Amino acid sequence: MSAPAAAAVPGRTPTSALGVAARRLDTLLGTAVEAASAVLVLVLVALLFAGVVARYLLHVPLVWSDELSSILFLWLAMFGTAVALRRGAHMRMTAFIANVSPQTQAALNTVAIVASAAFLVMLAEPAWEMMLDELPVVTPALEISNAWRLAAIPAGFALMLVFAALQLLSVARPAVVLLAIAVAAVLVAAVLGLGPVLRPLGNWNLVLFFVGVIAATVFAGVPIGFAFGLATVGYLALSTRVPLAVVVGRMGEGMSHIVLLAVPLFVFLGALIEMNGMARAMVRFLAGLIGHVRGGLSYVLLVAIYLVSGIAGSKAADMAAVAPVLFPEMRERGSKPGELVALLAASGAMSETIPPSLVLITIGTVTAVSIADLFTGGLLPAVVLALAMAVVVWWRARGDDMSGVRRATKAEVLRSLWVAIPVLLLPLVIRFAVVEGIATATEVSTIGIVYGAVIGVLFYQRIGLRRLYDALVGTATLSGAILLIIGTATAMAWALTQSGFSRQLAGMMEGLPGGAVTFMAISVVAFIILGSLLEGIPAVVLFGPLLFPIARDLHIHEVHYAIVVILAMGIGLFAPPFGVGYYTACAIAKVSPDAGMRPIVGYLVALTIGLIVVAAVPWFSIGLLAR
Repeated sequence: MSAPAAAAVPGRTPTSALGVAARRLDTLLGTAVEAASAVLVLVLVALLFAGVVARYLLHVPLVWSDELSSILFLWLAMFGTAVALRRGAHMRMTAFIANVSPQTQAALNTVAIVASAAFLVMLAEPAWEMMLDELPVVTPALEISNAWRLAAIPAGFALMLVFAALQLLSVARPAVVLLAIAVAAVLVAAVLGLGPVLRPLGNWNLVLFFVGVIAATVFAGVPIGFAFGLATVGYLALSTRVPLAVVVGRMGEGMSHIVLLAVPLFVFLGALIEMNGMARAMVRFLAGLIGHVRGGLSYVLLVAIYLVSGIAGSKAADMAAVAPVLFPEMRERGSKPGELVALLAASGAMSETIPPSLVLITIGTVTAVSIADLFTGGLLPAVVLALAMAVVVWWRARGDDMSGVRRATKAEVLRSLWVAIPVLLLPLVIRFAVVEGIATATEVSTIGIVYGAVIGVLFYQRIGLRRLYDALVGTATLSGAILLIIGTATAMAWALTQSGFSRQLAGMMEGLPGGAVTFMAISVVAFIILGSLLEGIPAVVLFGPLLFPIARDLHIHEVHYAIVVILAMGIGLFAPPFGVGYYTACAIAKVSPDAGMRPIVGYLVALTIGLIVVAAVPWFSIGLLAR
């Protein structure tokens, strides 16, 4: 199961003078980087919103705004990855290390940090040289050296190396650290010695590095982004003659694509609506409207997740906004904890295609599919899955005793509607801004942020400066973790393409009996598995560029294929025992994972049936697209 890495290596509280000094330096430097990250998020929001206002209202476009946004975005991405490393927010698989002794866990966590540092060390010099090569290059709009942009990569690498070293000095046992470094050095030396042997193997090296190395590092607890990076660097360095600067360049391109700027902005928007009480107001209105029927609050949860997902793009933020409001009342009505967490996790899988999903934005970026079309195409498939889940809710709630449940009066419903109107309008505002061309899919998030901030201050009056700062830092942290995976997966996908693997895969898939039907079925099964093991975004970044051309050749509509792939990935992401989304739901609901294992089976069956319907009937995905 994937989970954030530990914030530091479990072992002991620092007692030596060196350990105490390292902890203090970590706090001082970490606070400074977090503050810089928070400022960058605010500046990017202001910059993009100013661009919308200048272009749409004043008719004076800011020709330099996209260029400056791209520069600042790469700095935010690298600062975010550093903060994520310090906080332990990079995604990793803990299925193996969770079942070993604390001493072994401490050793593996130390190995994970050393392995991550090794990746950074190998790319530090190429990153610095690439920045120096860009010194003479001048940007077209701002007319400044492009080195200002690319300096973010070596700066981020340096910060991550410092944080990794400080963690090891402050917490890990010296003997364990030395052993981990020694093991890493021996392995690197052994692999380097095998270079002349590996090159003649050709594409068998793909199996060695992109299966063997990734499997070994991921199961050992190395964060997924660094595992992808280590495999790519190892493959290129030992079995090809491609310079490692290519890895840095591909990472930079993958992490700083302007469309991906929507990732931190929608993450922040999700945190904002949870913080200012907008989500709570919406849930209370829905509960007053249908909460009195059998299974009413379960239906409320499904509808609320659907609506909240239409505002923010983060499933964790969606669940955190809805569950704390509904679960206390659901428990009072007799709902069992396992049923609650199962419904919450399944609703997260159901809502993966609801715009502005971060996965929609990511898959549109890496496959050149229209994000606006993906936003439109994702609405009805989510409804199909929600209806399938509603059938399970109805079946399980058909014998509930509702005699003690009071029905809200019309006055109470109208009062809660009045309070909820601002949040109910927000998805419409976002949708209208995109459809009418007021803002792009990236810029529209800033409209939502400004709207949410104004409504929060004037209408709900629940935004505090400390919570706002925490939301900004949390946004940078989560975005950094996501963008590092996108960057290293982009470099890996490039390596796979250059090796000729993509052409071989295309030929094999196109030659399968059954054509498009077989390809779609294999894709569904593959992405359910990949979603549970590699998370959603790494899976689509890595395999999207390989599989989408095949889908086009088989005359499968790219939007239809994207929606099916995302839904399949979502089922895997929220399915125990490996899906990280399931454990995220358990953490939010404060329920033991064991409690939801059995109840979630029925919902997963319903989701799978709904997915089959969506895959078999393309109209659900493309019927609303403009002709």
